[in-house]
Amino acid sequence: MARDWLIEGKYIEYCSCDLGCPCESMADPTHGHCTGLVGFRIDKGHCDGVKLDGLSVLATFYFPRAIHHGQGVMHPIIDERADDAQKDALFYILSGADQKVGTMFQIFSVIIETIKDPLFAPITFDWDLDTRRARIEVPAAVRAHSEPIRNPVTDAEHRMITVLPDGWVFHEAENVAGFAKSTDVIKFDLTRRHSSMAHVAWGPKGLVHNYKEYKQKYGRP
Repeated sequence: MARDWLIEGKYIEYCSCDLGCPCESMADPTHGHCTGLVGFRIDKGHCDGVKLDGLSVLATFYFPRAIHHGQGVMHPIIDERADDAQKDALFYILSGADQKVGTMFQIFSVIIETIKDPLFAPITFDWDLDTRRARIEVPAAVRAHSEPIRNPVTDAEHRMITVLPDGWVFHEAENVAGFAKSTDVIKFDLTRRHSSMAHVAWGPKGLVHNYKEYKQKYGRP
């Protein structure tokens, strides 16, 4: 039976592509494969009567080709503070069950072939969109940080925004320089690779707001 749920919060991703991920513009990954880290912190969320406020969720991933070819491997990392009811709610959401075709978690349910046993651990999730900086850490497993892209000649901070009015993950994201290392199940070491930071709001039908509503709520200069 379908459950009522909503997540609003802060999203981040790291991948092995060059700055300004080509996948988001329908191109092939820079190095042919795609590996990295995705995550979100829930500012406000629920699944039926279970509150999810304040919890963080991460996943490391690997795709041998562009993600739409599938064969993906994913390792979920769940905030250790989640109780049993919250874990059940999060796994229901992450499964893509009862969700509209073409929405984020439903798509991942199709392109992920192998899901590794989840890790329940403390998650550091520091995220500041105004300064375009973030820090993600899971002890003995994952360490990552994001910072503004810099002009290679002047070293001045450079701002680059991805706008996807019909996006399935986010409508608008700040592109930043990502540094991420995983020493756990899916291993990688990424230096000055692509990273995105975005406000998100997801439900069973996908992104909750259309682009106009998103700009009214989160619009930034």
